[in-house]
Amino acid sequence: MLSNNIICPNCGHQFPMEHSIREEIQKEYRAKWIDAQKKKEEEYAQKDNQLQLQQQQLQQNLLQQEEIVQKRLQTEKQKMEQQLATQLQQQIRGDFENQLFLLQKSNAANEERLKEARKKELFFLQQEQVLKTREQELEIEVQQKLVQARTQLLEQLKKEELDRLALKETTYTLKIKELEKQLDDQKHLAEEMKRRAEQGSTQLQGEVQELALEALLRASFPFDIIEEVGKGVKGADCVHSIRNNVGQVCGKIIYESKRTKDFAKDWIEKLKVDMRSVNADIAIIVTQAMPKDMDNFGEKEGIWICTFDDVKSLAAVLRASIIKLYTQIKAHENKGDKMHLMYNYLTSSTFAEQWSAIREGFHAMKISIQKEREAMERLWKAREKQLEKVLLNAAHMKGSIEGIAGTEAIDLNLLDDANNIISINS
Repeated sequence: MLSNNIICPNCGHQFPMEHSIREEIQKEYRAKWIDAQKKKEEEYAQKDNQLQLQQQQLQQNLLQQEEIVQKRLQTEKQKMEQQLATQLQQQIRGDFENQLFLLQKSNAANEERLKEARKKELFFLQQEQVLKTREQELEIEVQQKLVQARTQLLEQLKKEELDRLALKETTYTLKIKELEKQLDDQKHLAEEMKRRAEQGSTQLQGEVQELALEALLRASFPFDIIEEVGKGVKGADCVHSIRNNVGQVCGKIIYESKRTKDFAKDWIEKLKVDMRSVNADIAIIVTQAMPKDMDNFGEKEGIWICTFDDVKSLAAVLRASIIKLYTQIKAHENKGDKMHLMYNYLTSSTFAEQWSAIREGFHAMKISIQKEREAMERLWKAREKQLEKVLLNAAHMKGSIEGIAGTEAIDLNLLDDANNIISINS
């Protein structure tokens, strides 16, 4: 059997070829992942700085626009007041001249002119009140438009951010899938190379697999008894005597190792005879070629069949089942004495101290997780407040510009898809 190990030319250390390929791919994947994380953190830091600069610029522009609007409103108000005062003075002057003229003719005509002047003065006061009311209504309309624009802008920004995050997540997922595909291809290539290197005579391959099976069982279950059946002796290739944690033998598993291209049906009947001869509980055929009606390991006519790669896991499961069955059988023996011993143990101080230690560890872990969660939530909340502040200032600026321009046909995108900068297109 040819070895698939790689020998270091410097120190002479041997290691499997699969480990070398796996470590290189893992290092490459880990480096790419770290670079992606660093780029993401730098992108967030750069975005945060840009948002702060944009916020300061927005505040300055907002203050300038408010000052311009206030000056224009003050100028228009002064012009209207001057026009009203001029008209009122002219009207009053004419009324007084007419009154002086009419006083010479008739007191009755003078009274009529005085009433007419009072009516006109009341009319001018009413007009002034109408102008003030109209000014208040305009301010209310402007505030309503600002609130509506702020809401629409916030929804648009959230949608764009979610789309961007979904695109990045899809890109990372595809990259991970690509790396996993490369790793699987390398594994298949290594397995194919190993299979070709291990091709040899059927007898030699069978003996090698028997030795490997015995070594695997001894390494996996060091406290059990693994007995090798000599060559030429009738029976299975290996007998596995299972012992529990106190050294009691709970049962036996026999193994038959086969390494041929085709599966023979008579193996099952032969192993059943061997199982009865050694009084074994379970029999397992470890074969390279599975039966035609079986794709994976399983039970067929009372005999378990699996490949060499699955024998360790299958043996562990069956071993646990035998120990559990043996324990249940033993548990029914002297059941009353055991219940008394169990009651004494559950009411003892030893059990109380052990349970108290478990509770303390659980509470410590729970408090640590809660602290980490609260810290992350505070950080997320602070960033969310910063984003809302920027969006609010941007909405104020948009409303001011629309109020000055006298139109709503203004496209304001806070986050541009290309370079994440503020752009105003009117």
